Amino acid sequence: MARLHSGKKGKSGSRRPKNLVKPEWAVYGEEEIKDLIRKLAKEGVSATKIGLVLRDEYGVPLAKTYLGKTIGQFLDEEKLSPKFPDDLLSLMKKAVVMRDHMRENKSDLHNKVKLSHVESKIHRLVKYYREKGKVPAGWAYDPETAALLIK
Repeated sequence: MARLHSGKKGKSGSRRPKNLVKPEWAVYGEEEIKDLIRKLAKEGVSATKIGLVLRDEYGVPLAKTYLGKTIGQFLDEEKLSPKFPDDLLSLMKKAVVMRDHMRENKSDLHNKVKLSHVESKIHRLVKYYREKGKVPAGWAYDPETAALLIK
C-alpha cells in the first residue's frame, strides 16, 4: 500500500503468525500472561508496547493465541485501557515535538509542511475515534491542550 503523504510505496514489514495455536515450546500459561499484561498496564505501558515486551522478553509470539482476544480488547474488559488510543497519542507527541522545533527554527519549511500532514492525520483519527466512541464526543484536537496532555 502506498504511503499517505510521500509518494513512495513503502517497505514490506514482518508477518504475524498465521495460526492461532499455542506453540508447543511455550513456557507461560494463560493466567501468567494475563497477570503480566495487568502489571504492565498498571505501570502505564501502552498495548502495543505490552505486545513487544511479551514478544521480546517473555517469548510470547502472539498474545491472542493465549487470550482468545487482542491485548486491547483484554485491557478494555479489565478497565485498564488508557483514555486515548495509542496511535493518536503518538501522533500528538510527534506534533508537539514538531511545534517545539518550529518555535526555534521558523524558516524550516519542510517541517512546516510535515506538521500540517501530521495534524491532518490527527484530525482524521479523532473523527474516526469519535464515531467509534473511543474519544469523548465533544473533544477536538488543539495543539496547546495536546501539549498539556502529553506532558
